[in-house]
Amino acid sequence: MNGDVAVSPAGTPLETPVIACVGVVGAGQMGNGISHVCALAGLPVVLLDVERAALDRAMATMARNMDRQLRRDLITEADKAAALARVKTTTEHAAFGACDLVIEATTEKEAVKKAVYRALIPHLKPSCLLASNTSSISITRLGAATDRPEKFIGMHFMNPVPVMQLVEIIRGIATDEATFQATMALAHRLGKTTAVAEDFPAFIVNRILVPMINEAVYALYEGVGSVAAIDNALRLGANHPMGPLELADFIGLDTALSIMQVLYEGLSDSKYRPCPLLVKYVEAGWLGRKTGRGFYDYTQDPPRPTR
Repeated sequence: MNGDVAVSPAGTPLETPVIACVGVVGAGQMGNGISHVCALAGLPVVLLDVERAALDRAMATMARNMDRQLRRDLITEADKAAALARVKTTTEHAAFGACDLVIEATTEKEAVKKAVYRALIPHLKPSCLLASNTSSISITRLGAATDRPEKFIGMHFMNPVPVMQLVEIIRGIATDEATFQATMALAHRLGKTTAVAEDFPAFIVNRILVPMINEAVYALYEGVGSVAAIDNALRLGANHPMGPLELADFIGLDTALSIMQVLYEGLSDSKYRPCPLLVKYVEAGWLGRKTGRGFYDYTQDPPRPTR
């Protein structure tokens, strides 16, 4: 590679794709956050969800989060108005026809993601890049399920996207250099810092973070400490901003379980076995903040530990 110029295996320069319009699939907490930062960076955004109500909630969330940035003097009223005007919401895949990059930000289930790609790909122009915001699933395997594995890449944003600085960039085995360079350039345009990860289960952040959460659940399961004791111990003893069980509720217990299952199945190591108590909470539908109950009961103020 010569500076920022991508080169082919033969050493000839490759033209790095220009990303002038971004599509986002999924209007949940990650999708609306990704749309938020892209729109504030001056990019037109097409945000798709199967439910119109989810799109309406996403726009309301973006407006609220931009209001927080306004109060901190990070943006102006004009910035907010212009950014919100750049986001087009839709329930139709055909709206992605002009996009240069589409970022899939759906649930952390491989079958769901592959179904999304099957529906999406017929509507993309041949040059369009495709990224997944997956937090754990193989980029190589996901890319192989598309018609453009060389244009497929992992772009793992952290939650909440407007606040967190990091984006993990993960190349699949087929991802070409031009796609990698274009994705890196986009992340930097969004004001993010990048960490390049190899395509191993859960990449860097969740390979380290989620097993820690799982171990905290084991400590609770085995009676080593209560919810409050475990979270206070890590907040005060390790200077973590959130205890691991509070963080699990924030991430979503279903997402944490999915990541542990990917690690356990992908690495075949018993140290990644999901804690049975985590499984039971997910089976009960106690998924954390998004359902109002997880390791804490969020129907009360302040939230009360459930064990």
